[in-house]
Amino acid sequence: MIELKNVSKEYLLGTVRVPALKDISLTIGSGEFTVIAGPSGSGKTTLLNLIGCVDTASAGTVSVAGQDTSKLHETKLTDLRLHTLGFIFQTFNLISVLDVYDNVEFPLLLMKNLSKQERRERVLYFTSKVGLGGHLKHRPGELSGGQRQRVAIARALVTRPKVVLADEPTANLDSATGQGIIDLMKSINGSEKTTFLFSTHDQSIMQQARRVIRLHDGMLTGEGGS
Repeated sequence: MIELKNVSKEYLLGTVRVPALKDISLTIGSGEFTVIAGPSGSGKTTLLNLIGCVDTASAGTVSVAGQDTSKLHETKLTDLRLHTLGFIFQTFNLISVLDVYDNVEFPLLLMKNLSKQERRERVLYFTSKVGLGGHLKHRPGELSGGQRQRVAIARALVTRPKVVLADEPTANLDSATGQGIIDLMKSINGSEKTTFLFSTHDQSIMQQARRVIRLHDGMLTGEGGS
């Protein structure tokens, strides 16, 4: 589903080149529930951004669903992000003026082949799946942090992506709420067969992943399972 070959990423800070990732090679199979683990600054977010086609590698190749992302024109990249990839951000990135229903429906409006009824069925299915069926008219400001993260998960899933990328999805939540989010993601991974790839530096969450990919200073330092 995801393949990186000799991937490096550098950023320019003035005239200084700062390496964020150094010669990363890895493969993520379909249906995996995998953690990218490492301390802050290790390159976790950069790696997710490259896989999610929101940034480009300085060297090497990033392939998603069999497509070399560096060779895709913007239209194809947009299509890949819309139909194959889902994103869950630690800051939720919800639209404050829209209620839960409209936030979850939003990406479906970009999918021109869906009728209003099909959009409604998907929104109701996934908001129910994340336990928010009774909060459809609430706006993000009326929800708890855990509830807002559940809205973000429903929004990521509503396009039925093959891969969901989550950057520190429990970072802003208390431990009990964070555990609930992980349990929810594991349940969806099992029932929908969606590939989950998410970053964390929380040891307790790492222990629940089926596979842990470890990064340090932009380098792959090892991996293992739970």
